[in-house]
Amino acid sequence: MRFSDIIGQPAVKDRLRLMASGGRMPHALLLLGPEGSGKLAMAMAFAQYVLCANPDGSDACGKCPSCIKASKLVHPDLHFSYPTVGSKMTSEAFLPQWRSAVAENPYLNANEWLQHIGAENKQGNITKEECVNIIRKLSLKTFESTHKVLILWLPEYLGKEGNRLLKLIEEPPERTLFILVAERQELILNTILSRCQIVNVRALSDEAIQQGLVQSGVAEAQAAGIAYLANGNYNEALKLAQHNENDHARLFLQWMRNGYQGNPVKMVKWSEDFAGQGRENQKHFLQYALHFLREITLLIAAGPGVKVRLQNQELESAKKMAGVMDLDQAEQLMQLFSDCIFAVERNANPKVLFLDASIQMNHILKRKQPDTYKGLSAQRLY
Repeated sequence: MRFSDIIGQPAVKDRLRLMASGGRMPHALLLLGPEGSGKLAMAMAFAQYVLCANPDGSDACGKCPSCIKASKLVHPDLHFSYPTVGSKMTSEAFLPQWRSAVAENPYLNANEWLQHIGAENKQGNITKEECVNIIRKLSLKTFESTHKVLILWLPEYLGKEGNRLLKLIEEPPERTLFILVAERQELILNTILSRCQIVNVRALSDEAIQQGLVQSGVAEAQAAGIAYLANGNYNEALKLAQHNENDHARLFLQWMRNGYQGNPVKMVKWSEDFAGQGRENQKHFLQYALHFLREITLLIAAGPGVKVRLQNQELESAKKMAGVMDLDQAEQLMQLFSDCIFAVERNANPKVLFLDASIQMNHILKRKQPDTYKGLSAQRLY
C-alpha cells in the first residue's frame, strides 16, 4: 500500500511524509478518525514508506524488496495486531485471514472483520496473550529494514489489557514504531493516549469518494449519488455500489413498524429472530438506526426539502416517520438505541433486550403525536 493508492487525505499524507523524512518520527503514533476514512490504509502506506529502501520523498518506491513484501503484508519487520475472538487468542492465528481481508478491502470495519473470522455472536477483544506476544516480537532485532513497525488496529478492544503495553510504548526498543489506528478515543486508556502523537484523520469529502468510486469502475453519475449517501465513509460507499438494497434499512423499518403498531406477537417474533444475529451485527445495526434517526431529526427540524444522507427507499420512509414524531420523540429513540448498544456490549440477553426496546419504542411513539396525524395507521406510515 502506497500513499498514491489512498483516496483523499492530502494533509494527513503530507504530515506523515514530513515526519518520516524530517527525522522527527515519533515512536508511537495514533491515527484517529471515523470509519471509512482510510486510517488503516494510511497506516500501511506509512509503514511501507518507513521500510522502503528507496523512498523518493513523496512515496515509497513500490519496487524494492521491502516494498514488495510490505505490500503483501509479509515483511518480517512489519507486524499487525487486531481484535480476535477467544479468551486466549492471538492475532497470529488469523494472519492468513487478515491478509486476505485487508487486500480485498483496507477500509473494512470491525464488524466485517470479526464476521470474516467467524465471530458470529462472540465479541472481539485483544487479549493478554496478544499483548505478551507484541512485547516478545518487538524485543527482537530487525530482520531486514532499519525499523520495526507494529500496526495495532482498533486499540479500543484492548480494554485494561492496554496497561501491559504502557512501558513498551513509552520506552520502545530502538528504531521501533507503533502505529495505533482508532475510531473511538473515549474507549482508549488515557495512559496510552498520553504516550502517542495523535494525527486526526477526517471523514473523506464527497469529491474524494466520488473520485475513488470512478477509479474502481463506477459510473460518474452513480458515484456522485453514492458519495453523498456515504457521508464520508468510503467503506459504506463500496457497499452501496455493490448492493442496492440495504438489509439494515429493511430490518430497521420493520422494527419501527412493529413498535408503532404495538402488536405483541410481531414484537416478540422480531426480537427472537434478531437475537440470533450475533452481538457485533446487533451493534452495527443499532449504529445504523442512530444514523437513520439523526437524518430524521434534520427532516423534522428543517422540513422535507432538506438534503439528507439516505437512499431513496429510506428517504421516503424517513419523510413519513418525520410526519408522525417530533424532535423530543426522536431524541428519546436515539437515547434508547444508545442504551441498547451499551447493553449489547455487556452481554445482555438479546431476546429480553430487544423485546423491552420494542415496548419502549411503542410507548415513545404513542406518547405524543402531532394533532394533524392522530389516528394515522401504521400502514400509511410505512
